[in-house]
Amino acid sequence: MAADPFEQILAGTAAHTGSDFFKSLVENLASVLGTRGAWVTEYHENERKLCALAFWYDSGFVDKYEYAIEGTPCEMVIESKKLFHIPDNLIELFPKDSDLVSMNGVSYMGAPLLDTDGTILGHLSVLHDKQLQREKRLVTLFNIFASRAASELRRIRKEEAVREREIKLSRLINSAMDAIIEFRHDLGITHYNASFKQVFRCADENPGGQFLDRFLGGESVKKLQGLMSELTARPEGRRYMWIPGGLTALCGKGNSFEAEATLSCYSMNGERYFSLILRNVTDRIEAERRIDALQAETAYLREELRALQQFDEIVGRSGALMRVLKDVQQVAPTDASVLIYGETGTGKELIARAVHNYSMRRDQALIKVNCAAIPAPLIESEFFGHEKGAFTGATAKRNGRFSLADGGSIFLDEIGELSLDVQAKLLRVLQEGEFEPVGSSSTVQVDVRIIAATNRDLLAMSREGKFREDLYYRLNVFPIQLPPLRERTDDIADLAGIFVQQCARKTGRKLPVLTHDDINRLKRYDWPGNVRELQNVMERAFITGTEGRINLDRALPETPSEITASQTQVNGRPIGGERVAGEMTVRTAREMEEIERQNLNLALSKSNWKISGSGGAAELLGLPPTTLSSRMKALGIRKP
Repeated sequence: MAADPFEQILAGTAAHTGSDFFKSLVENLASVLGTRGAWVTEYHENERKLCALAFWYDSGFVDKYEYAIEGTPCEMVIESKKLFHIPDNLIELFPKDSDLVSMNGVSYMGAPLLDTDGTILGHLSVLHDKQLQREKRLVTLFNIFASRAASELRRIRKEEAVREREIKLSRLINSAMDAIIEFRHDLGITHYNASFKQVFRCADENPGGQFLDRFLGGESVKKLQGLMSELTARPEGRRYMWIPGGLTALCGKGNSFEAEATLSCYSMNGERYFSLILRNVTDRIEAERRIDALQAETAYLREELRALQQFDEIVGRSGALMRVLKDVQQVAPTDASVLIYGETGTGKELIARAVHNYSMRRDQALIKVNCAAIPAPLIESEFFGHEKGAFTGATAKRNGRFSLADGGSIFLDEIGELSLDVQAKLLRVLQEGEFEPVGSSSTVQVDVRIIAATNRDLLAMSREGKFREDLYYRLNVFPIQLPPLRERTDDIADLAGIFVQQCARKTGRKLPVLTHDDINRLKRYDWPGNVRELQNVMERAFITGTEGRINLDRALPETPSEITASQTQVNGRPIGGERVAGEMTVRTAREMEEIERQNLNLALSKSNWKISGSGGAAELLGLPPTTLSSRMKALGIRKP
């Protein structure tokens, strides 16, 4: 060993850092100790592998040397975290290390490189083809330069971490859509991000070294300088603000734009700097102005339409209909629950829509639900929504109809078809304005006006235990009874004319003329399906009509006088009624129900009990299949 090995190694490494330091260290260490090889490594714990930072062997460097520590003398250094020395018989002690054979290794010494918390960073080691005796001065020397190598490795890692953070920060700033500008107290620009040129449209300029007042309007410069003074007076930790009212910025071609901005202040190396983050909001302001204009235009057109047609889609002038419309005008401005009674096809949905359209909630949604059309197991989920996984098939969270109607109205058609358990939850919504979605423990608050409709006697159902009495009285705050079409004979001509016009418009055919005979025939019919049936009849009459005339012979169902006497007797009286002085006698509700039952049985018999589809009873009656099924259930009609 050299007389002054410490000084020799120190002198050889003093002028170097990084990879040059490690190369100088192992070269000088091998020279001073007279060993055949020396190396310094970095340890990768997850792979249990050592990668050489510098490897000196046989008077030259070995590039990219790495190896697994399993079965090597280096493993003893890593595991023990202490200096490890083998003076002789190295190959016999570590037979699994094939590199020892090729290097003719006889002796070995290695010392760990430790982090400040004791974590292994790597190791420093030497290999010789002769015996290497352990001497105190040698061990001291080894530990000193192992510590020096560990310090250099720590420094390199910290530099890499700082460099990586700087790269990430630079990418973060330059990827921002907003312009970011750093400047001094005199407004001199010291730094800016890539979006600066795009926001200010100055691609051909170099903002660096210029002054910020070049890019701001005069009033905005004064405003900014005042805010800078205000920030400077604030204590540390509070030197930032949102600039109220924003700034007026200048583009490269002299045009201006409105900008939102934030300002912050900080000190570095005794110098005060400011940071301005600025966003062009001209497009957004213009879009907001356009939206405001469109909303105003929409409101104006809505009022114009209301003035032109007081009740959209409701046709008629009979006294019975006028009484209904008067009820709508009275109740619509309130938030009272409305219960609409009426036979199938009388236009309950149109009245519900009129109540909503003339209420304070008209700008919000009217959500419609047919309670008879939704399967019983799904009605609660349909009303109140459900969480993901609440039941089989609930693959995603879903909002219910009441959530969609929040702030508006909900129309519950055929409400008499609801089960008692769903009725109880509906009552809670009416009373408390809250519910829990299926599968959820959280409560949802809603503000919904309920408009319900039915063709059944809910009060009688409540007495029979089929409908909750408390829910009935909650719904029946303002009842509206819709007259059947047979009580609105003055409206039949107007309605028939409207329906024929619709058919002509859809098909492009010539508008046929409705004769007095046509109108009289329509008025003589009892219309068990009401307005909906009239619409279907007029469409059939239009389709089968020729030469500018409708064909009521094909379209109008058989009248009661055409049905056999055995089929048309109710309490010994013909269901068509007895003519007295040219008018029909008045029938009771029970008799009318029997008329409807016999008419449905006749249609079902003719269709061989086929309800829907071509030639089905629903088509013969001019009713939707769901309505026919509901009426069959209500009247107790079953297939024999």
